Amino acid sequence: MQRIRLPSSQGRQQRMSSTYPRAPIGVRVLSYLSAKLCPRLQANRVLLFKCSVLGLTYLAYTCYHMTRKPISVVKSVLHRNCSTVTLPPEFVTPPGGGGGGPTVPPFPTDGTWCDYAPFDQPDFNSLFGALDSAFLFSYAIAMFFAGFIAERVSLRYFLALGMAFSGLFCYLFGMAKVYDIHALWYFIAVQALAGMFQTTGWPGVVTIVGRWFGKSKRGLIFGIWNSHTSIGNVLGTLIAAHYVERDWSMSFVVPGFLMGLFGFVMFLFLVERPEIVDCQEKVADYTRTGRNESDASSSYRRVDDSSVSEVEDMAENANAEQQDINERTPILGSINRAPAARENAISFFNALSIPGVVEFSLSLFFSKLVSYTFLFWLPFYIQHSTSMGAKLSADVSTVFDIGGIIGAIAAGMLSDASAMPATTCTGMLAMAAPLLMIYRYWGSVSLSVNILLLFVVGLMVNGPYALITTSVSAELGQHSSLNGNAKALATVTAIIDGTGSIGAAIGPLLAGMVSGWDNVFYMLVISDLLALAMLLRISSKECSRRNINRRHNVRIE
Repeated sequence: MQRIRLPSSQGRQQRMSSTYPRAPIGVRVLSYLSAKLCPRLQANRVLLFKCSVLGLTYLAYTCYHMTRKPISVVKSVLHRNCSTVTLPPEFVTPPGGGGGGPTVPPFPTDGTWCDYAPFDQPDFNSLFGALDSAFLFSYAIAMFFAGFIAERVSLRYFLALGMAFSGLFCYLFGMAKVYDIHALWYFIAVQALAGMFQTTGWPGVVTIVGRWFGKSKRGLIFGIWNSHTSIGNVLGTLIAAHYVERDWSMSFVVPGFLMGLFGFVMFLFLVERPEIVDCQEKVADYTRTGRNESDASSSYRRVDDSSVSEVEDMAENANAEQQDINERTPILGSINRAPAARENAISFFNALSIPGVVEFSLSLFFSKLVSYTFLFWLPFYIQHSTSMGAKLSADVSTVFDIGGIIGAIAAGMLSDASAMPATTCTGMLAMAAPLLMIYRYWGSVSLSVNILLLFVVGLMVNGPYALITTSVSAELGQHSSLNGNAKALATVTAIIDGTGSIGAAIGPLLAGMVSGWDNVFYMLVISDLLALAMLLRISSKECSRRNINRRHNVRIE
């Protein structure tokens, strides 16, 4: 049968408009427009989609953290020292008061007139701790189920719906002020539901990035990419601080709206798997069973515009073997009915048996306890340990997250260079312990000293936390003992981050219950040292292996 070859521009236009029938609607629209408006445009499609996935997942998790941060900023105005607050105009007696002038409200005589009930009680620290715990315990418990669900649904739907509902509950917290709601159960319920839907973020974005990127320089890539947590914290703090002294409800409404809006963007444009857009080259050394990297390189052919006609038959055959995930696919449909063994989702206990999962999970438990205690209490601590106001305290607290960005990148680079992630974590944790106490006793000396110490503490505390939740989780999710099972990454990620999230829930709760900031910092130092202790066995193995390799190389030379 004679093949009719179309002119190059028309052929490329046809390919661009019909190559991705299973892609999100936004990608299909852009492909169609590019074919119509720029028919001669050529681009490296694999690189283009990799960049889009990296960018979209980065911004998505930035939004997740952005909506977690306002509560730590708003605490400082829900309960404060009312003697330093300027009286509202309605409490000021008009000149020549009395007579026929307007009625003046009674002058406030108690010290809590400026607080927002129910946080005007003497046990306000416990109430704040209850809010944090409602969010974090809900998050920790739901995280174990989130990994199970994420392996069985379309991750694009999973993330889009999770972001929409997370934004909604952030918005509802701010609506308490608008509608004058003072019931404690309302705040706790909103926080608990927000925590539950926040669990959609981490298993989803890590799994998608793991599908698109191989193991080469994974520590550096994940280290840079993981800065979204700190960027989200900074944005959430700055947005909340901008409104906190004027109208604290907007500190929640604005991040909530942005979160929901970007969830819709994810629904339109996120490509969750390379196969959906025929970019399955050697993207993942974990998407084929029982093959090493060289086999994977020969198994997948690079797909670009110059070879689309040769790949169309391959794509059709692959489509016949795979379940379609498109706009009509139900979120809880039978996406994973493929009979191949590698498509079977790993069980919870099998994931626990992967070497290193338990140790890194326990280490993350204590690391996250320290990091999240800072996340939820740092602006409040700075305001009460210095003479700074609510807004300046919130702004200064962002330095901790900026240090975390540098720490995440540094940890990733060190891990890549040494191939010793556990040793990298133990080294940074060892330096973090004394720095915490130095910050406690010297941080209030001056603003510049506070900023400098907070930056260094953020670098050392957040570096190990970032490395474990990203590069280490992805590595363990693709461990050689899994024989290439592509369905383990979300479960392993959920176990590690879920265990860490229990520590994240306990830390702020204990901070609210412990009396005195000195005792809070002692708790943080002990937690940091326990995080270090959990990794000593793996770290010693890494050092032994490195010494053996070094002696072997010396003999060869």
